Amino acid sequence: MDKLGVLLVSYGAREVAMADTLLRSKNHNVQLYVADKQCNPYNAKHAAKHAVIPSLDVNEICRFAEANKTDLDFVLVGSENPIIKGIRDLIEAKVGIPVICPKKAYAIEESKVAQRLLFEEIAPEANPRFKVFDPAQYKSEAEAKSAVYRWLDELDNQVAVKPDKPALGKGVGVWGDHFTTREQLWEHFLSNFKYGAVILEEKVPGEESSCMGFCDGKHFIPPPDTRDYKRAFDDDRGPNTGGMGSYKDAKDYLPFLTAADREAELALAEKVFKGWRKKIPDDTALRGVPLYLAFMHTGKGIKILEINSRPGDPEIMNLLPVIKDDFADVCLRMIDGNLTSVEMHKSATVLTYKVPPDYGGYSKVHAGKLDRAAVGGPVDLSKAEALSKKYGDKIRIYPGSMELRDGKNYALKSRVIGILGIGKDIEEARTISQEGAKAITGGALWNRTDVAAKDHIAKSIKKMEQLRKA
Repeated sequence: MDKLGVLLVSYGAREVAMADTLLRSKNHNVQLYVADKQCNPYNAKHAAKHAVIPSLDVNEICRFAEANKTDLDFVLVGSENPIIKGIRDLIEAKVGIPVICPKKAYAIEESKVAQRLLFEEIAPEANPRFKVFDPAQYKSEAEAKSAVYRWLDELDNQVAVKPDKPALGKGVGVWGDHFTTREQLWEHFLSNFKYGAVILEEKVPGEESSCMGFCDGKHFIPPPDTRDYKRAFDDDRGPNTGGMGSYKDAKDYLPFLTAADREAELALAEKVFKGWRKKIPDDTALRGVPLYLAFMHTGKGIKILEINSRPGDPEIMNLLPVIKDDFADVCLRMIDGNLTSVEMHKSATVLTYKVPPDYGGYSKVHAGKLDRAAVGGPVDLSKAEALSKKYGDKIRIYPGSMELRDGKNYALKSRVIGILGIGKDIEEARTISQEGAKAITGGALWNRTDVAAKDHIAKSIKKMEQLRKA
């Protein structure tokens, strides 16, 4: 096998899944170089060279690439911040190594305002009604409040509040879910408005799916749908998070959707991609996962909630382990500009995240369930990792916001570890994922217990049936 040097820019479990998938290559002897946000135990164990860069500063990452450029074939980036700050432009210009992620000018998730304006031009039928509130437009807070309330009158309060700039999935607030009075909404609005523009857009009832696409700049290849769980607690309660878990079905679309829904998704994704690409003179600029689309299925068509310019976390973890093609070859085809297909196994996957006690406000809401003696202590992965003897490759353990110190694993502030189950159907995959989550002890970690549960999926199916009849 030929040697393949890959520099991975790693933020958390999403990138560990990328590393794990690359290292399972049957066609290449992958040598992994990692620029890591923290001393992730997986990366520290498997990397040929490992640099901890807590800020993920693009200049420091570039210097690490420069120091190892004779051993590197390409760079792979999953996290949004380095993409937004132009890591690809910098490394390709200074080091001459191809980078798999969009160029800085096309990191579309940097601005939700830019997204809405793009959709309005390319696919207005998929754009909810929206209005942009920019602090520069208003002389006083009272004037802004008056404008917000007039827009609420038009939409009968049924809105989603979204900051223009990325907030890692946590800045969005929705009427009826996060607030039920205008004063609550106004407080949430102000908490974002002080940092910049805020969008108030029409709340769209429906069921959500995530649609990503691998891209060589010219071709957009979407793998199967996934569904994530944004809210912190079971039954979709609590604040928004970066995502507490996710699942995919063995077929290409989710259980609450139809084959026709899937075709409509693909057509809309392709329309957005082609419409956007027409504006871009560089055939390579959108290399990577330039469109990670959040769709809302209304029963009468699809609305686009947002797009991101990087792989979804956690959703990409549902997809990488069941790519039938060699993932290293997929990456090389993206660089060569000839990625025309990606073959997938017909498997279901379920990802459960375990998180620290303060994440999502758990320590306050569920104080009685908290094992206070374990808070701040080491996390034991040994029993979960031993489940590979029982399940083989059907279980994957992906450390995320976790740091290796003195030979022990410690939880940091964000999502600590992702546990993926792979099965012939969702139920089998879920059983494996949940068993893996229970096997991880220490650190007072907790997780949602209803990710991909039958009753949760049944509610989604029922809701879509009602929406189609309405």
